[in-house]
Amino acid sequence: MAETLVISNDAMAAASEQAAGLLKALSNPARLRLLCALVPGERSVGELEEILGASQSYVSGQLARLRGEGLVSASRHGRVIRYQLADPRVTPVLERLYEVFCEAPPNT
Repeated sequence: MAETLVISNDAMAAASEQAAGLLKALSNPARLRLLCALVPGERSVGELEEILGASQSYVSGQLARLRGEGLVSASRHGRVIRYQLADPRVTPVLERLYEVFCEAPPNT
């Protein structure tokens, strides 16, 4: 039997705000695809443009929003800026979404 988790009202309110922020970011298909593309590791804007089939300005705008949400971070490598997931809690959520929506259903 599962353990009963006891959490204070204040802690639950804070956690639900954080979860709602993540779900809001994931509610946009392009941002969801950007985050999924970053699960294996860091990528440049150019690589992300190719994956999404979108313009540089659109990808950069979505990345700026995700940076503002604290979900991605950037690092400079010479003249190239590379993006990576910034919040380790995002990866298991994305992996689970992939399992549910992207993996082939079992043969029945």
